[in-house]
Amino acid sequence: MSSRLFRPLAVASLTAALALAGCASAASAPADQAAGASTVTVDDNHGSIEVRVAPERVVALDNTTFQTLSDWGVTLVAAPKPLMYDLWPSLSGGDDVLDVGLHREPDIEAVVASEPDLIVGGYRFREIYDQLRQIQPAIIETSPRDGEDHAAELKRQTAILGQVFDKEDEAAQLSSDLDAAISDAREAYDPSQTVMGLITSGGKIAYAAPGEGRGVGTLFPTLGLTPALERSAEDASHGDDISVEAIAAANPEWLFVLDRDAMFGEDGYVSAKELVENAEALKNVPAVQKDQIVYLDASFYLDEGIQAYTKLYRSAAEAFAS
Repeated sequence: MSSRLFRPLAVASLTAALALAGCASAASAPADQAAGASTVTVDDNHGSIEVRVAPERVVALDNTTFQTLSDWGVTLVAAPKPLMYDLWPSLSGGDDVLDVGLHREPDIEAVVASEPDLIVGGYRFREIYDQLRQIQPAIIETSPRDGEDHAAELKRQTAILGQVFDKEDEAAQLSSDLDAAISDAREAYDPSQTVMGLITSGGKIAYAAPGEGRGVGTLFPTLGLTPALERSAEDASHGDDISVEAIAAANPEWLFVLDRDAMFGEDGYVSAKELVENAEALKNVPAVQKDQIVYLDASFYLDEGIQAYTKLYRSAAEAFAS
């Protein structure tokens, strides 16, 4: 794990914001912890860090934690509201929850102004980790790490959050639910049947590589699925270009499909179901003929937390069993 070293700030406005705030980090966690609040040492994506247990002023930026924090009744002081839509109203709140915006142009000043005693960073916001740590040294990043077993990473993330928010029993239950869903799906799957993962967006179908392709790619190593096509990812997040003819030639028995645009409702939106099932070249593919297609929930692309994956594996188990 990497050490936590400060680097020069990449956002010029942050320096001014810190000055105006009188260095929020100096006035938040250290003072709070000195006041007698209990602390816990956890191992996040950067190493060991001591943070306050059940912090009162939380900034959460990692969408893979939102459902868990919402279910546990955590109140936020700042969040990336455009990333939340209406999925987590208890987190996004009203005007009292400051808007950090999207990761492409984050509002660093909003983080400073919220005076957090904990920042839950990572995933889409991982590139600004150093800036955030300048604001509040009590920052944890727990999102699943590349190259690690994905299910184990989801459970590790949940366990860390359970320690920090004093919800260890609840965290253990979430991990148990995930394990059960995976076990059921593995048991129901026939490895002689080949599987392909697809990602749709902008009216196009893309290929999700086994083990790498966003969302659906993790199913292959976790469930021991037999790929219909063995090809590594060029663009793991958005999917690789692939023709419907190439999909047809792979002749998959099963399709798992992530629709990246399902939550956005933009003009001209074409659903994954329409793109896949109305494609003339795919009409003779076994997955289409036998209706062996699992479409991920519309909210999956914005969620990607342990609950979303648990539901996905349950859906897989039900589909395979039927």
